[in-house]
Amino acid sequence: MGKVSWRKAGADQFDGSDADSVSSDSTTFSEPTMANETEHVNSIDFQLEKYIDALYEKRGSVRETALLGLAEAFEGQVLLPFTENKCITLLHQYLASIKKGSSKEACLASRTIGLLAITVGAGNKAHEIMEESIYPLSQALVSGSDKTKKKAVIDCLALVTFIGANDLIETEGSLKIIWQVIYPKSGPNVGSVKKPDSAVLSSAISAWSFLLTTISSWRINPDSWKESISFLYNLLEDPDRSVRIAAGEALGLFFELGILDMNFQREDTNIDKLEREISKHGAFHHLQGLKAKILARACDLSTEAGGKGTDKKNLNDQRELFQKFLDFVETGDCPETLLKISRKQRFLTTSTWAQMLQLNFLKGFLGKGFLKHAQDNELLHDVFDFAQDRMGMLSTRKKISKSDDKGWTQKMNKDRKLAQVRKQGHLIPEDD
Repeated sequence: MGKVSWRKAGADQFDGSDADSVSSDSTTFSEPTMANETEHVNSIDFQLEKYIDALYEKRGSVRETALLGLAEAFEGQVLLPFTENKCITLLHQYLASIKKGSSKEACLASRTIGLLAITVGAGNKAHEIMEESIYPLSQALVSGSDKTKKKAVIDCLALVTFIGANDLIETEGSLKIIWQVIYPKSGPNVGSVKKPDSAVLSSAISAWSFLLTTISSWRINPDSWKESISFLYNLLEDPDRSVRIAAGEALGLFFELGILDMNFQREDTNIDKLEREISKHGAFHHLQGLKAKILARACDLSTEAGGKGTDKKNLNDQRELFQKFLDFVETGDCPETLLKISRKQRFLTTSTWAQMLQLNFLKGFLGKGFLKHAQDNELLHDVFDFAQDRMGMLSTRKKISKSDDKGWTQKMNKDRKLAQVRKQGHLIPEDD
């Protein structure tokens, strides 16, 4: 495994040297001697202790420097032993920085909380991090208007819930908080909120989708997601391309969950049978209508022409995403991601839409530290269900039973004619 070298820079700051790109062949992998390794760890621990002490300083600039150093250290190393007896102490200081610090300090503190959760992994400590963080983070979202701070807080909230939530209720609580940022009219202060900044909106949708990947389709009542799907469809018309892409990724997840193909045959003994059938019938046709509109709009976005002054990269990203979206809906097969994580021809692969969203989010959050955590962090191994085959390839296997897989495949193949949207952008209606 690779070793990260830390060196002192300026005012006691760390500088990671191992991660230019998660797929780069130029990364150096060396095995230090036992003595050097011990010296290396002791040096890091000493510096980290200094950073922790600095978190108690009154000057915000000192705390910011300490948070930056901690973030870089936890980004570039899996410092699990260091957190053994310091996890909650660190958390409380990070939360204090969010509450009383500047926007910059709050951003750094949000990032360090996320990195702390990634380091400790799933378990009691992660659950405690989530429980302690939910309220301060939700308060930070409604105080102030700094968009960088909001994005950092939303990412942190999604991540600590993704790792620490024990049940559906806890996950739904965070999903609701983030959704109120995406769709302010769903919140309690409808009259006093404005549409979020495009950068915040796209970031919030991505974080919300990332968290939604943890909910199995059989636990979702399709009728309760009609509003979300409708709103996301409307965002496909948003003038900002990053918002359209994020909305498309979220809608792809709904297709993978099978919600837009649900037959609504679940029993519900809490309402009258006749009312239930009427409700199911209406909800089914509503979602089928939405499905047709989504596919038609996706076709347009996959072939959108660029005008003068168009950002070609963003346009290509949009075309590629919605082309994948259409291929996915038509065939049920998600485009495979193949990511090299070491020089020994070891790769991380994904084969579902949910895994693709998880990988994109975690890569974005960890940045240059993703390589190290992909190699050494057991949390990421569990998330992507790493298994090394005889070719040395790390692959991800979807944790799903054979019966579930059969049912999912049948659902994804149902009504595929509706997805034939490539003839001059028009839908081909289904036969009855």
